[in-house]
Amino acid sequence: MVCMVSIKTIAEECGVSIATVSKALNNHSDVSSTTKKLVCDTAKKLGYFPNAQARALKTNKTYNIGVLLQDKAHSGLTHSYFSAVLDSFRVEVEKNGYDITFICGKIGGNEMSYYEHCMYRSVDGILAACVDFCDSEIAELMKCDIPLVTIDYQAEGVCSVSSDNVIGIRKIVEYASECGHQKIAYIYGESSQVTTMRLNSYLDTMKRLGIQVQPDYLRQGKYHDVDSVHKITAEMLTLYDRPTFIILPDDFAAIGALNAAKEAGVRIPEDLSIAGYDGIKMTQLMKPALTTFEQDTYKIGRTAAEILLKRIRKEDISESEKSALISGNFIKGATVKNI
Repeated sequence: MVCMVSIKTIAEECGVSIATVSKALNNHSDVSSTTKKLVCDTAKKLGYFPNAQARALKTNKTYNIGVLLQDKAHSGLTHSYFSAVLDSFRVEVEKNGYDITFICGKIGGNEMSYYEHCMYRSVDGILAACVDFCDSEIAELMKCDIPLVTIDYQAEGVCSVSSDNVIGIRKIVEYASECGHQKIAYIYGESSQVTTMRLNSYLDTMKRLGIQVQPDYLRQGKYHDVDSVHKITAEMLTLYDRPTFIILPDDFAAIGALNAAKEAGVRIPEDLSIAGYDGIKMTQLMKPALTTFEQDTYKIGRTAAEILLKRIRKEDISESEKSALISGNFIKGATVKNI
């Protein structure tokens, strides 16, 4: 067992009071620089670490943020988009002196709700991303008093940061039309708020451009799932009047479409044009580079951190910050043919 060094031990070693040690370690102005150096050097020599629980009692803060990253597919940190968002979030909160704890439903073999876990860890705030927002436990978190920010989910009374999904799909459909495509298919992801916004944007843009939506061209797949997109793409390629352009749920799932096309002897983009969504680096290194809409994961994560820290500090939140919308960047790539 590790023996924790107390400030009493440091005080005895330095020949000063416990109060002086506490002030020196917290850089108070009423302690001389000489005493501060003596105390800090002694603390370092003895291997002193401040007690987090004691600090929490004194400041009413644990400097710990709970992160909920759990979806139905259990992709979590393997999900290219959400892992990039989380990394940006982590960098920003760590700059402000906060740690991150991943929230789950079990501690030491004991089952507990997400809310109970947050209370057990005494988190100062919560980031909820890549989760099933229809889950009753998530609903409980959104109603509790702990400051919370969601990623890609808007709800009354909850601060959210979202990518501009409407603009993203609109840009892809408009580019397809500019390249002469009229047979534009869309394989969308599982039911969610993001999916609804993207699907509505596809339908609205197609209508505005005067392009008919073919029932066989509109299919539900799964996000971040190569196999489901592979299967649907293969089926679309067997249609008598098959699409010339297919929009995929995301860049990772687009690999399934590329594989299906290759197996069917269909060339990309000579025989079939495709576009993904997310703008992950891997698909930009492929040949041909994937046409896609790049989500600004850095800005999404950083903005979520800034808003959550404001909420923790009880600072005013502007109307735009309550439902922050982050724009992205359309990448033309090389998987679309101008016909």
